[in-house]
Amino acid sequence: MRPVRVRFAPSPTGALHIGGVRTALYNFLLARKHGGTMILRIEDTDQARYVPGAEEYIIESLRWAGIQIDEGVGAGGTFAPYRQSERKQIYQQCVRQLIEDGHAYYAFDSEAELEAMRERLKNAGENQQHYNSATRMSMKNSLSLPAVEVQTRLLSEDPYVVRLKVEPGIDIHLHDLIRGEVVVNSSQIDDKVLMKSDGMPTYHLANVVDDYMMKISHVIRGEEWLPSAPLHVLLYRYFGWEKEMPAFAHLPLLLKPDGNGKLSKRDADRMGFPIFPINWKDPASGELVKGYRESGYLPEALINFLALLGWNPGTTQELFTIDELIQSFTLERINKAGARFDIQKAQWFNQQYLRALPDERLRSFLQESLTQHGLSADTQTTTKVVRVMRDRVTFPQDFWEQGRFFFLAPDQYDDQIVSKKWNEESVRGLKEISRALKATGPVAMDEIKATVDKALSGLGIKPGAVLPVLRLCMTGGSAGPDLMTTIEILGAAEAGSRIDRAIERLSIKTH
Repeated sequence: MRPVRVRFAPSPTGALHIGGVRTALYNFLLARKHGGTMILRIEDTDQARYVPGAEEYIIESLRWAGIQIDEGVGAGGTFAPYRQSERKQIYQQCVRQLIEDGHAYYAFDSEAELEAMRERLKNAGENQQHYNSATRMSMKNSLSLPAVEVQTRLLSEDPYVVRLKVEPGIDIHLHDLIRGEVVVNSSQIDDKVLMKSDGMPTYHLANVVDDYMMKISHVIRGEEWLPSAPLHVLLYRYFGWEKEMPAFAHLPLLLKPDGNGKLSKRDADRMGFPIFPINWKDPASGELVKGYRESGYLPEALINFLALLGWNPGTTQELFTIDELIQSFTLERINKAGARFDIQKAQWFNQQYLRALPDERLRSFLQESLTQHGLSADTQTTTKVVRVMRDRVTFPQDFWEQGRFFFLAPDQYDDQIVSKKWNEESVRGLKEISRALKATGPVAMDEIKATVDKALSGLGIKPGAVLPVLRLCMTGGSAGPDLMTTIEILGAAEAGSRIDRAIERLSIKTH
């Protein structure tokens, strides 16, 4: 097998969709598995859609995700430049070669003339209104016009495009590593524009030229490009590069969670989850769209999740390190069918990775939140908090959002618990627990439990009548870590103060 050289080639027209990250990931995994090269190429030939800052955003997104670039934009390399806008002369030279060899031609048709052609074919009952072998001789191009007129138009700098001359009736065979054998007759392919009127190439020309010149071994891209692949095979053939043509693998779509159609930003917004890897601020509208990074997803978890969206390892294993993904990955195990985007599964992966992190890393997440809220806590306390919260959180920010009561006494109390459990008996029990905690100052969880049990048994009150409101005093709600562990972290004195505070506030409220 020739050296593996793959490329991720996004267009800088906005934020990078999560499907693009998956495409980059599969390229990266294949390159790493075979000791190959991962290339970043920026396809910026559509200058009208170019968005300032998008290129930098793409590079930062890949860096955050841990998808390392060996060659290309931001990394350099033998085949520079890697921005297509900087390779204009290369494409023009290649187009001239195609014209000289009779595989392409100049077309001078105006937009009005193109529309008239399409309308004429439509009225004639033609299903396809294409510029092709059946219509090209009725249009204004270098095949239909006298040579003198063609030269006059070129010298006069009349606007023109360059089109591929597709010969009809030829079966084009393509072996896709995911989908198998694909056969398309050239009569179904129109004379695609290769060079636009502004002198910039279209995707069809530029990607073929660049893939050949950069010695790309595998083209791994979305299935939306599968219909164009036979056209690209023709270009390799017309250039005489067919023996160096890369292997193709067209990835399945990422589908909406219900499986009905391609996943879009609108779907993500409606269902409340991100669609981009990191925050994106649209320069035109100023709109800030939240990314996975800012939502609290760990890059390792997101990569693990994305790898399994369309790829099957052939085992029941779900949690993979990046090295394990590299060793297990094969293109042949990518599914043909679209993959449903299950955000709950993404959250599950994040939980698993978060729980596996060392205390020190988890403490850093909590400490960051405390700093943001102008609070501080000693290492012993924050370590206890992250340990007791570890199995309850999904995102790093949850340590604060679900455990703020460890650092701030509640100022609101769950009305449902108050209405059901707050009564004279429970308040009597709370007062005795407060007195006992302050008097004996128990430290360990088992000592605290014994103190609480003794206080209630002395009053003849069952624990079930008081423990829900004891938790209410500590946290303001009904959920949380083990109650006695919570009191241990807070300390007996603080727990007693919180009981007194709740009794004072809720007695006023309930009378």
